[in-house]
Amino acid sequence: MSGMILIFSKSGEMEPDEISLGEQLSKNLASDIEMLRIAKGYSIEKRYSHETLDTIGNSLLVDPIVESYSIDEIPWEGYSTLITVGYKPGVTDNVGHTASIAINDLGLEQNGNSNDFVHSFTLIALWGVDSTEELIDALHDVFNPIVEFANISSNEIVLPRYDLSTTVDDDALVQDIPIIDANDEELIEISKKGLLALNLEEMKAIQAHYKELSREPTDIELETFAQTWSEHCVHKTLKSAARLEITDHVGKKQLLMYDNLIKETIFAATRIIRENGDKDDICVSVFKDNAGIIKFNENFNICFKVETHNHPSAKEPYGGAATGIGGVIRDILAAGMGAKPIANTDIFCFSEPNISRDEVPEGIIHPKEIMKGVVAGVRDYGNPMGIPTVNGSVYFDKRYLGNPLVFCGTAGIIPRKINGKPSENKEPNVGDYLVVIGGKTGRDGIHGVTFASLEMDKHTSSNPVQIGDPITERMFMEAMFKARDKGLYTFVQDCGGGGLSSAFGEMGAELGCEIHLEKVPLKYQGLLPWEIWISESQERQAFSVPPEHFEEFKEIFELEGVGVYHVGMITGNKKLVLKYGDLKVGEIEMDFLHNGVPLPEKEATWRQGVPVMEGFEPSDAPGELLKEILASWNVCSKEWIVRQYDSEVQGNTILKPLQGCKNDGPGDGSVIKPDPASWAGIALSNGMNPFYGDFDPYLMAASSIDEALRNIVCCGADPNHVAILDNFCWGNPRDPEHMAKLILACKACKDIATGFETPFISGKDSLNNEYKTDDGVISIPATLLISAIGKVEDIRNVPSMFLKSPGNFLCIVGETRDELGGSHYLKTRNLEEKNTMVPTVDTHTFMNHYRAIHECMNNGLIASMHDCSEGGLITSISEMCFSGELGATIHLKNVPRDFTEDPLNDILLFSESNGRILVEIPKGKKDEFIKAMEGKIMGIIGEVTSDTRLLVEGIDGNCIINESISDLKRAWQAPLDLEHYLGTSGE
Repeated sequence: MSGMILIFSKSGEMEPDEISLGEQLSKNLASDIEMLRIAKGYSIEKRYSHETLDTIGNSLLVDPIVESYSIDEIPWEGYSTLITVGYKPGVTDNVGHTASIAINDLGLEQNGNSNDFVHSFTLIALWGVDSTEELIDALHDVFNPIVEFANISSNEIVLPRYDLSTTVDDDALVQDIPIIDANDEELIEISKKGLLALNLEEMKAIQAHYKELSREPTDIELETFAQTWSEHCVHKTLKSAARLEITDHVGKKQLLMYDNLIKETIFAATRIIRENGDKDDICVSVFKDNAGIIKFNENFNICFKVETHNHPSAKEPYGGAATGIGGVIRDILAAGMGAKPIANTDIFCFSEPNISRDEVPEGIIHPKEIMKGVVAGVRDYGNPMGIPTVNGSVYFDKRYLGNPLVFCGTAGIIPRKINGKPSENKEPNVGDYLVVIGGKTGRDGIHGVTFASLEMDKHTSSNPVQIGDPITERMFMEAMFKARDKGLYTFVQDCGGGGLSSAFGEMGAELGCEIHLEKVPLKYQGLLPWEIWISESQERQAFSVPPEHFEEFKEIFELEGVGVYHVGMITGNKKLVLKYGDLKVGEIEMDFLHNGVPLPEKEATWRQGVPVMEGFEPSDAPGELLKEILASWNVCSKEWIVRQYDSEVQGNTILKPLQGCKNDGPGDGSVIKPDPASWAGIALSNGMNPFYGDFDPYLMAASSIDEALRNIVCCGADPNHVAILDNFCWGNPRDPEHMAKLILACKACKDIATGFETPFISGKDSLNNEYKTDDGVISIPATLLISAIGKVEDIRNVPSMFLKSPGNFLCIVGETRDELGGSHYLKTRNLEEKNTMVPTVDTHTFMNHYRAIHECMNNGLIASMHDCSEGGLITSISEMCFSGELGATIHLKNVPRDFTEDPLNDILLFSESNGRILVEIPKGKKDEFIKAMEGKIMGIIGEVTSDTRLLVEGIDGNCIINESISDLKRAWQAPLDLEHYLGTSGE
């Protein structure tokens, strides 16, 4: 180490972050911390003089108003213990990277390492604590050993050796893997030992192929098959033939058979809708690119993609979530010839954050820490990218303990034509250079896609976890559009899961390509060719560039400080050829690589019972029950999360995620205005209810689609111009019950999307979300996220969800049914087994309602509207009231219903029947609204009042709820209150 600079507070008193950290550590310490101080540290490898280090500290690193700095010395005295925390060698250090660039920009003499030569760390000094053993336990809440080191000393700063460079002997560059004569057990052991996630059928297919070639595969070839054939990349379960035997309650059997499950369900729905001549085809590109693309207006198309990053987020929540949003942004940048990201979305699934640590099995991070890390990771990547995060949701269930789910989405805009050609079309040409731009390659992220295809346990490797660098991605995004508009490249591909192997393997799938791996820029020396090939180091993008354009292409990126590296060529020989210098390390026929994976038929059985509808006593205090539901984890305010995301950047957000008088009410979705020359907008929403899947996976999927659609209608989108995306997160598909649920959910996707005439345009699946403990396997509930994107004809007509004016009328559109299965009402009362009738979906009726509501909105007949979902009618009304700081009087006798059974009032209040939207009608527009909705199922159920109380009259006219709006809001906000529950940092 040549030099070290420490930045610390000038104040003699402990700062808020020091107090917070002290409180966090004290929870696990027997002795009290007398004082705690923190310094930001920079270890600088270049050999600079003391005077030069002083210039660096004074010019770049310190805020002289509130901070001071020291060089090569600890600034405090009398401490008992020093703790040094920082990123492990080889893990991306964004602060250190930025500091390296800034120091070079000062024009100082260039000595030593030309790569990142600054390493950031945190120094913590403690007074009054001497027990190293106690501190080690306490530090589990402060750092993540997956990506960080923490060294404890009494008097010195202990840093690791950062230079990971090694030498590799020539004979180690490539190894033959002996599989030709291997038996079944040996094949499985080769796959397991290499973390290939290839099953026996796949290993035998590879074995047979190489027997025909009369040679063994090389290590890099086997790794290429593992990546290309991984569940994460090829979606082989959904592409397989599937056979489901359904037995109903009287023993009657029904057989569902598919030759290709996804093609005959989700893909088929889109094909049927597009072939329907009665409806305009809004689709431009579906299921074949990095994102789905739909029409927007005569000048632009819109694209949308949602990805998951579940396994990495379970091991390193901050980095896993950050690289999740970074990866889906790159998907949009690689959609067509490259789209501009205009909005992000995020949906998270966690275990309840208030469970005790004793309930958390070994190897699992406490859900509260996972939640805080995931939220911070998405924030610290999305915000610096300058992309607004405008829509999302959070779900809690104990079954997400071992596998949290992190869904990250990005929408983008792209000209319909670029240089006179349709922007969705891209094809490389023989002779094109293969170019990688952006970040350098290290061992971080190796085996990421195979890691994502496996069940986890306490021994699961952490090597696939990466740390994102949004600044690098932002720089190459700026350069990319300049190159795009000049027509300097023919193809662009995200370098994400599978790394270069996936990017160039897909780019050259039709024509063939040759890659020279020694030309790939490395973070440090010593990587083997196969490691370079499959590493998932972040912030890289792959291009095919005609040779005559390469120099101009390179100049554009280098002006933005982005590295450009010519590493190969499109050949036309339909082979993947991999070289390291003059040594050929791999050669695979593209046809076998992309079409040779065996897809054995999946078999499953499902016993369909009769829904339980037992009687039970009504709640004796529905007002108190309402507050309990409002305070439940899946209904309560998520403001603590939403506030951390910049929803305003780019200046185009019209309808925001938080709405109301104080901008703290729960929006149904969001609207952005992407084209300055048009009043048209884009709406985004989502729908998901995994609890329904416990009783009926078909209706779970159906309900998710309907929720996404009615949410986006509440945002002002034209229901005829909406497209949807599917994201399946499941347990192990080899389990017959899990596979049965998957088949039924896929069938529902086809039936419901076709019924609504709402096409799927993109999707993703994440299977094997299970965690093996000593006591058994924790499997997530069957989870289907539906994301919706739609066009708003005129953003000036867009309503919001909060009440606007006393004297206005409240209307419910849609019918309330005795469908309490999976409801928050039953869960809160511990009566889940009393009613298992999950809400159904009537696509014809619902769509007629949505179209009529949309027309009323455009005609100025709606002041606000809000969907009815979690918690039922009364929960949604409560949200409208306290968001608008107005009261309401509700008459349950006017709520349309199809049942007469008791408890009537409770069912009307808390049923979560689908297809219902609450509408506030301006007082002078009621008759016009009723006329416009003629023939539709609706009822005028109440009035908006100024007295800030929610009054509900039961069927018999008696008042059954009389609650203060402020009390309801207080209950709703309490569980995830920032200061009360989670502390102020959110990190």
